[in-house]
Amino acid sequence: MSQVILENVYKSFSSRKGESVPSQTELPLKSGEKTDAAPERAGSVNVLRRINLTIADGEFMVLVGPSGCGKSTLLRLIAGLEVMTGGNIWIGDRLINDLPPKERDIAMVFQNYALYPHMTVYDNIAFGLRRRQSENRENQHSPLPTPHSPLPNWTENLFVGATRKLPKGLRYISDKERAVDQQVRSVAQLLQIETLLNRLPKQLSGGQRQRVALGRAIARDPQVFLMDEPLSNLDAKLRAETRAQIVKLQRQLGTTTIYVTHDQTEAMTMGDRIAIMSEGKIQQVASPLELYNRPANLFVAEFIGSPPMNFIPVEFHAPQLIIHSQFRFTLPEVWGKALQKYDRKTLILGIRPEHFNLSMPATKNLPVQVDLVENLGNDSFLAVKIAQPGSQRATTANYLQVRIPPDRFVQVGEELWLSLTPEKIHFFDPETELAIFP
Repeated sequence: MSQVILENVYKSFSSRKGESVPSQTELPLKSGEKTDAAPERAGSVNVLRRINLTIADGEFMVLVGPSGCGKSTLLRLIAGLEVMTGGNIWIGDRLINDLPPKERDIAMVFQNYALYPHMTVYDNIAFGLRRRQSENRENQHSPLPTPHSPLPNWTENLFVGATRKLPKGLRYISDKERAVDQQVRSVAQLLQIETLLNRLPKQLSGGQRQRVALGRAIARDPQVFLMDEPLSNLDAKLRAETRAQIVKLQRQLGTTTIYVTHDQTEAMTMGDRIAIMSEGKIQQVASPLELYNRPANLFVAEFIGSPPMNFIPVEFHAPQLIIHSQFRFTLPEVWGKALQKYDRKTLILGIRPEHFNLSMPATKNLPVQVDLVENLGNDSFLAVKIAQPGSQRATTANYLQVRIPPDRFVQVGEELWLSLTPEKIHFFDPETELAIFP
């Protein structure tokens, strides 16, 4: 059983001497937000707050969020590379809070590959296996057998090391080394890098180095894989190819995987579930499609989707009417009860670029002027601004992004009318920024 459970995990750093950095628990709270009651002293900087998350056995969980949100720090806490301020971390039925990294049965793939430059690909993959054997630790999850040898360990290691660079027929190969060789070649075949085993890392491309780093992690057969933005150094095409390989490998191996990225495309295409983080807190945990179709708050709605969701301030009039300076729209009946308490109050209407339609002039449609056109071949993206009555000045809220079919030719400066797809509309409370669901 290799599920991972995070219970009320906190991480804070003390501010440096002479540095004035208030604790995030002392910052003003949004309406409806509760105090964290974090176990840190005043003046500390809370990097992670109230993290509760359960990753199921064999699940591919993606942590995604903007830079500085705490996702890599959380991964390092699980790996044991950082010390928690508070909370518990369980792997299976083991509480690992006080275990050193080598005893957690975790393999981590870093953003910068972290390969040994003086070792061949073969030795990079074999390094962890040999080290595990030399420590002579009993581990029920170890992929390697521990065959009996007639020679003492130190004598055997001496012979192996002394003859390693000799021609193949003159080398002393122990039973342990044969087990290592079998595991290395099995992993190399899985990753299709058999022909690279005798090369040094400097002789490899970025994609090949990444596969070697993955191979080193896979060879150890850990309970959990941790991956910290492993594709960020690759070009776009290679990133897409490697992304597919990682997903295929994870499904083949069935190992619990926690993957960190700031790229929402990676998150949406790779994860069984996604945990979206912001300012050290988890905003929502759900499947990719649920995040896209039912975002929990304004941040999730804006972060997921490319281009991001558009937000338009409107006034609601019961039972089903929304009013904007440029359009009036009658909502489907399903919204009547959910929005009843917002009668004659401002709401934030959210709609994605692909849920606008080019239409005809009408009271319920939105008049806009095209500010920028991006033709991508398979899609066309428009940046438009809502037409302003009289001398009213344009603001950020009056700019929208629209996706249209590629065969519709549009010019900068052209005036269009946009209709909204009724069943794809979202609403958010302007004070709490939480989503309102029908």
